[in-house]
Amino acid sequence: MPKRVDHAERRAEIGEALVRVAGRRGLHAVGMRDVAAEAGVSLRLVQYYFETKEKLLLFGLELLTEQFGRRVSERLGAIAAGDAPGPRATVEALLMAALPVDEESRTFHHLYTSYAILSVTDPALAAQPFISRPDAAEDAVAGLLEQARDADLLRPGVEPRLEAIGLLALSAGLGTSILVGQRSAESATAVLRHGLDRIFRPRDPSQATST
Repeated sequence: MPKRVDHAERRAEIGEALVRVAGRRGLHAVGMRDVAAEAGVSLRLVQYYFETKEKLLLFGLELLTEQFGRRVSERLGAIAAGDAPGPRATVEALLMAALPVDEESRTFHHLYTSYAILSVTDPALAAQPFISRPDAAEDAVAGLLEQARDADLLRPGVEPRLEAIGLLALSAGLGTSILVGQRSAESATAVLRHGLDRIFRPRDPSQATST
């Protein structure tokens, strides 16, 4: 009896090959033939599963998003130790997970930024629902800040949506500064936590007058 092919597993293997080779060479320089070689399959098989490079790139973006979600969950699990994490811990975990401090997170930041840049000049990629990913992150952070505001955890006058936009922009900029060697991971982490301190009330009441 011929071996039954798990198509979802095969698609995932090809997508992971894309992430690996793009992480080494840059997303702009990767073709379907490169991905086929990395995955150890034929170019025809890659084309069978994805048809176009744009569809393959979009699938790679989905894989990156899933990996990022797992990183956030792992970070929250380590922080919470069995208890439900609060809004600040959740926001901090989300932003910190995006900082390129190890091989996986460096690949995530590098490729995710590359997707955004390519979508500006590639009409086929721009036609894909790329923009829904940043919108989802903004909505998630804004929602967490709204929860914190309702629980009186934010400093007076904080506007959740504006601060969500600012925090995500800060995280993205800090991530790029780490990638290019301008800033260390420790320095970027300190800057990001300073940004959170300006939004959230201090845990220690004695620090309530700090800004």
